[in-house]
Amino acid sequence: MGRWRDGRGRLVVHGERTGFSVPLEIATSYRARTRGLLGRDSLDGALLLSPAGSVHTFRMRMPIDVAYLDRRLRVITVRTMRPGRLGLPRLRSRHVLEAEAGVMEGWGVRVGVRVEIAVE
Repeated sequence: MGRWRDGRGRLVVHGERTGFSVPLEIATSYRARTRGLLGRDSLDGALLLSPAGSVHTFRMRMPIDVAYLDRRLRVITVRTMRPGRLGLPRLRSRHVLEAEAGVMEGWGVRVGVRVEIAVE
């Protein structure tokens, strides 16, 4: 945990699959968080928005999985959102992970699981 900058890294999921990691884009600036996944047709890995308590999928081209994380990077909730939706704010959420719809389940990202951000 800590202060990150816009860039790349790895998302490490501490769950059933020990040491499982995926490519990660990190968006911490206002501009990068606002841009997010807008205009993309796909994503290799995941996108971390920080700080963030909610998201929307207006002007997105694909459905996405959204995982809300608390300050200790523990998953609070996971939702799949179709384009054109507004996600409800989560009170304890400090960070949000976004990925293509359906992939987080395969990664083991579920409520209560802790993730780690490894900056490259």
